[in-house]
Amino acid sequence: MGIQIREFAAWARNRKIMATLLVTVTLAIGMLIGTVISGRVGASHPSVAVGGTALAIPDPVQLSSAFASIVKQVQPAVVNISTTQVIEQNGKGRKGAPQQRNRGGEMAPPDGQGGQGGEDQDQQPFQDFFNRFFDFPDQGPQAERSLGSGVIVDKKGFILTNNHVVDQATKVQVTLNGEQTQYTAKVVGIDEETDLAILKIEVGHDLPYAKLGNSDGVQVGDWALAIGNPFGFLQGSVTAGIISAKDRGNVGQQFQRFIQTDAAINPGNSGGPLVDMAGQVIGINTAIITGGHGNEGVGFALPSNTAIGVYNQIIDKGKVTRGSIGVSFTETQGSNPIVLKELGASNGIVLQRVEPGSPAEKAGLQSGDVITSINGKLVHNGNELVNPIAQTPIGNSVRVTYVRDKKEHEASITVADRTKIFPDRTAGGTGGESGPTPAEFGLRLEDLGSDRARRAGYENMKGALVTEVDPASFAEDIGFARGDVIAEVNHTPVNSVAEYRRAVSGLKAGQDVLFKVLRRSGSDQFDTVYLAGAVPAPEQ
Repeated sequence: MGIQIREFAAWARNRKIMATLLVTVTLAIGMLIGTVISGRVGASHPSVAVGGTALAIPDPVQLSSAFASIVKQVQPAVVNISTTQVIEQNGKGRKGAPQQRNRGGEMAPPDGQGGQGGEDQDQQPFQDFFNRFFDFPDQGPQAERSLGSGVIVDKKGFILTNNHVVDQATKVQVTLNGEQTQYTAKVVGIDEETDLAILKIEVGHDLPYAKLGNSDGVQVGDWALAIGNPFGFLQGSVTAGIISAKDRGNVGQQFQRFIQTDAAINPGNSGGPLVDMAGQVIGINTAIITGGHGNEGVGFALPSNTAIGVYNQIIDKGKVTRGSIGVSFTETQGSNPIVLKELGASNGIVLQRVEPGSPAEKAGLQSGDVITSINGKLVHNGNELVNPIAQTPIGNSVRVTYVRDKKEHEASITVADRTKIFPDRTAGGTGGESGPTPAEFGLRLEDLGSDRARRAGYENMKGALVTEVDPASFAEDIGFARGDVIAEVNHTPVNSVAEYRRAVSGLKAGQDVLFKVLRRSGSDQFDTVYLAGAVPAPEQ
């Protein structure tokens, strides 16, 4: 037994020596490996790279310079449009300063940035003082200002914009890019169906203009730039985006098929150009869809091809004429596939009404018929039915294929003027303009010797008393207010209304005129104010 114990102890000592030796060898090997690896790692980071290629700063992206080149080319042709509309004031009291907004109920620029400041409000108590003596009603017409954009398309001063920018405007004024001078514009013609308007300004020299491109060549994903004057005071702003969709319907009226873009379009951009990478106008910015927070990346431009067609008709004929055969339909119901199948048609539009005496009725068409093709081209939606007919010259014929009682028929129908078939649906025209004569400038005057003038505290003064200023008139533009007393015209003293009229009777359009005005600043105090401007041309 003792021998066995001694043998076991000897075995354990031998194993311990072996284990210790094994651990020592392992540590030695680990240290050796670590040293080798460390050396290699150090060798991989020399002070000078071996075989590496230095990085170079690349040239600027050409797309950026392309944007800048396009802007330099097109921006001079983009104009700011301000309009004035005389409206009836329904609120209590007159506030002195005209209201200002962008078309579509959009907000106006903040005070000090193109809007009306606080000077008129400070003067309001004295306007009320004046009203008490002259018995003016609280309600009356006022001028409402609106803002938009446009693009010059002819060096002679023809401008494309939206109809809603100038709709019902008493006066339209255009400011060229980078300038402050306002030119009075004439509305050459409008087209409510496409929301387009053509303006004309006279400046005495050729103007820079933008070239219109072919909007049919636009592809979804193409780059596009929107140029305009958002909010009326950010003149010449440029935004970039892509074409999001083409032929977008169900947004506007029947003849409005839009190019959709995510280039930012904001209030005041209406009427400005949408430009492609060739520097050509491919659309007229018209509308946005928003949740009430401004641009949200969904904007719409009327295709340039549509604009060209409207422009050419207005320039040539003074109005836009569209063809019709006298049929009506509801697209959603009229193109229902189940309905079409039951009526025996694989495609087409079901007619809801055929106008009495129309070309369609004369050709034998009836309500309930399914028009399946026009001039051999299949009809799948309302535009494929309407557009070929609308674009056909009046008096020419179209070949119409239709299905009745599951049998196919064909008719040749002469196209008529749509305005004569549907007179209640097509309003418009250029509309006339009217206003005060240059001799009056929109001022209503009274002699200071009247009883009312004396009671209002004007008995010891000389001049012509302003009792009313017409909205949107030259007088309002240069700053006249009710209660002003005109003391001089171009340094010629004025003591009565008759003398005022004699002083201004010889003025000519474009001539500068200076008025010396006495303006009430307190119950018995008057300040001297000078008002000046260029005499406007007589309105036609």
